[in-house]
Amino acid sequence: MTPKNLLLIHTGGTISMKANEETGAVDQDGKNPIASLNEFPGIDAVFSVKEPFQIPSPHMTVNEMMTIKELIDQTEAEGVVITHGTDTMEETAYFLDLTLTKRIPVVFTGAMRSSNETGSDGPSNLISAVKTAMSEEAHDKGVLVVMNDAIHSARYVTKANCGTLAAFQSPDTGPIGVVLNNTVHFFHTPMPSDTFDIKNVNLTIPVLTAYAGMDTFLFNQLSSCDGLVIEALGQGNLPPAAAQAVIELIQSGLPVLITSRCVSGIVQPTYSYEGGGRTLQEAGALFSGGLNGQKARLKLLAALSAGRKEDLPAIFP
Repeated sequence: MTPKNLLLIHTGGTISMKANEETGAVDQDGKNPIASLNEFPGIDAVFSVKEPFQIPSPHMTVNEMMTIKELIDQTEAEGVVITHGTDTMEETAYFLDLTLTKRIPVVFTGAMRSSNETGSDGPSNLISAVKTAMSEEAHDKGVLVVMNDAIHSARYVTKANCGTLAAFQSPDTGPIGVVLNNTVHFFHTPMPSDTFDIKNVNLTIPVLTAYAGMDTFLFNQLSSCDGLVIEALGQGNLPPAAAQAVIELIQSGLPVLITSRCVSGIVQPTYSYEGGGRTLQEAGALFSGGLNGQKARLKLLAALSAGRKEDLPAIFP
């Protein structure tokens, strides 16, 4: 059997860091210990390695995401594995899910423990990600995230716990597969995502989280924004003062996308009381379906970047 050609893209994160033995603080030291792992026992593949940058994932912006996208657009590899910090991994993965047109497997992985900590999960996660990228069944499943032997769709996965090895979950759907005993098993194929031919990613789209008694203060700062995502209460509801501010922003021409601050579920325009979701929809607010706030922001950004403002009602039905 001919070895598969895989592209490894290392971008930084805990998987590339070390813990200071004296203080316990975790940081980069100028070296990436995971970069030396380009041969894996029992894996018949040829690897090319790119390190466009080494940054903690809280430093990730859409510009770095575009750099990763361009590397994938240019590659002739049969699959791609990306090591990435876990804090914003779901966002970069979903951004690529929205913007890549290649149908080769693209798999993200990272680590919850740094390379020299006891029980470091980086090497095992990387091996599972490589095996997933080599699987014929991984084609046409969108961008994937592999952590702790679970295979998740970029569309549904989120970092649900800030510290444990089982940090990544897909609350509404569960994982779409697992890696067990060196074998990749898929349970189902996610619905295909919308894709966007983006041109300008330098848009300002903040995410605000609603809370009891929310007033107009934060909304008064948004006159120069290109769009707004609100993590609303419940199925998509707001306090009265906040709702009135949102309606005024919509009337000014600002696209406003409603999601929920709840961990799971689908926002729906159900309630018609003042500030209720139906009232907001009638005023022109859009609803994100089951996307969380950070992913709703990226989809709105991608749609606006692609010049599809007029299509927003169809993109967010």
